[in-house]
Amino acid sequence: MLIVDSQVHIWGANTPERPWPQRAAPQRPVPLSADDLLREMDAAGVDRVVIVPPSWEGDRNDLASAAALAHPGRFATMGRLDPAAPGARGSLAAWRKQPGMLGLRFTFHTPILAPLLTEGHMDWVWAEAEKAGVPVYVLVPHSMVHLIDRVAQRYPGLKLVMDHLALSSTKKDEAAFREFDLLLAIAKRPNVAAKASALPCYSTDTYPYRSLHGYLRQAYDAFGPKRLFWGTDLSRSPIPYRQHVTLFTEEIPWLSAADKEWIMGRGVCEWLGWKA
Repeated sequence: MLIVDSQVHIWGANTPERPWPQRAAPQRPVPLSADDLLREMDAAGVDRVVIVPPSWEGDRNDLASAAALAHPGRFATMGRLDPAAPGARGSLAAWRKQPGMLGLRFTFHTPILAPLLTEGHMDWVWAEAEKAGVPVYVLVPHSMVHLIDRVAQRYPGLKLVMDHLALSSTKKDEAAFREFDLLLAIAKRPNVAAKASALPCYSTDTYPYRSLHGYLRQAYDAFGPKRLFWGTDLSRSPIPYRQHVTLFTEEIPWLSAADKEWIMGRGVCEWLGWKA
């Protein structure tokens, strides 16, 4: 079974030569490099990772692209783009021609980033991405899922993925899932998938996180195994990498062997066009 993590960040240090914008703090003080990640993957039995450049580094993809170029069988990238940057418009026609580049990732879950979505700055991006066949990861809170639903309806040829099941706050347990129905509702759009990623971050439970299994079942029933992608967001994980794998492959009895094949890797690769 192919094991593909749908999201991990790698990044470098904040230096004068490579400064970060004043946007957010990193998930941990020591950067996670591509070499660090390869060692973690090998130890955990993870075949591939979709690298997602983190927002705290700004809208740059250099480290992720270098990793994908050096290890094309292990890494690919969902890259960042500043919609207001000079030359951004028109760039998506050749976006996937960059080495290892599968698509785009946008985050709208903080007051600094939300206006990109709420004030219409993304409208041209959706249109160009649909035309160019560029899939998009999006992170929004449950309260903003309806805005992505409008995008999915307006651009039915655009493949969208809801990051972390639209869990984006610091809340945990029932408080984190209070508006979960808003995420489940968008599953009616056939061009929308969801990442069952970073789930242990939203629970005070311990492995194997029995309290999360019911929510995962709801997501499975809504999206189905072909539109539900396993992932970790490893750099903020409260558990070892291997336990993220076994949480799905060994601890959820109602997942069939075929379900696991899709959820653990085949689904995200087919959705993003990452060939085996």
